[in-house]
Amino acid sequence: MSDEINRGRRRFFSSAVMTLAAAQLSLSATAAAETGKPIKSGAAVKPGSNTSFASLKQMDAGLLNVGYAEAGPAGGPPVILLHGWPYDIYSFVDVAPMLASAGYRVIVPYLRGCGSTQFLSDATIRNGQPSAIASDIIALMDALKIEKATIAGFDWGARTANIMAALWPERCKAMVSVSGYLIGSQQAGKMPLPPKAELQWWYQFYFATERGRDGYDKYRQEFSKLIWHLASPQWHFDDATFERSAKAFDNPDHVAIVIHNYRWRLGLAEGEPKYDDLEKRLAQAPVIGVPTITMEGDANGAPHPEPSAYAKKFSGKYSHRTIKGGIGHNLPQEAPKAFAEAIIDVAAEV
Repeated sequence: MSDEINRGRRRFFSSAVMTLAAAQLSLSATAAAETGKPIKSGAAVKPGSNTSFASLKQMDAGLLNVGYAEAGPAGGPPVILLHGWPYDIYSFVDVAPMLASAGYRVIVPYLRGCGSTQFLSDATIRNGQPSAIASDIIALMDALKIEKATIAGFDWGARTANIMAALWPERCKAMVSVSGYLIGSQQAGKMPLPPKAELQWWYQFYFATERGRDGYDKYRQEFSKLIWHLASPQWHFDDATFERSAKAFDNPDHVAIVIHNYRWRLGLAEGEPKYDDLEKRLAQAPVIGVPTITMEGDANGAPHPEPSAYAKKFSGKYSHRTIKGGIGHNLPQEAPKAFAEAIIDVAAEV
């Protein structure tokens, strides 16, 4: 079957998904004329206040047809919000309208392997290496004609934001990164950690086996819910909140991307040669010069470095915020007001 036929089917599938989502869910986001306006104390600050996005779109960008949410005025300063694994764009469902009300144009893409984001060709390698994911977001910025944006994320999204800021600083106005500096390499991944630290990465070793791949494919929702509980032990999310995000894991490439990502980190899977130069640069653990705020929840149950371990990796204007109150790994969804305020604050530094 030709790529053109495949592309047509994908567009039909994506359009159907977006139409159904829009019919089921609705949310209005009002954009203020003044950018950088402080978030009002009563403006949707309670986590879970919103259950949908005002606008869900599709865009061909690079290797992908990217599904993304958009909020705020088209002419506002752009902010790109990047989710992690096993999460999706709904990590930002409360953050997006807050930023939109402050005058920002907010873009929240599904990463490759998630939601309605689809590969344009069956021949493309289902590659989950970090530099490929970061390249996807640069391609999306090009497709949307966004020259420069504030980038913010957590988990895979924070790593992606770090890579973008390190390799393409001219495209990044400022950055908010949960858990700080997360740029790694295959060489660094070969270094053994103390047993207690290795235990936190149990799923990485599980994914290294074919049993693990098959188990994740068969039990991807149960697996993901377990990770949510372990990573955010004090976040009492309800079934509806999880199920909204779990739909994103039904993507036909989801398992392949996740398994490749973790196997690549351990040096058990090859990357693509076209990303070799980027990976060589990242292996040097480059210092990031764009204005940055790093964040951490006080109850993050996922593996994460201490803030003191990465503070010197940021050479521009920099500060760190620890968010208290039992906040776990999915900080944007658990503490949306704090996350949105960090974005507004760091953008104002430029």
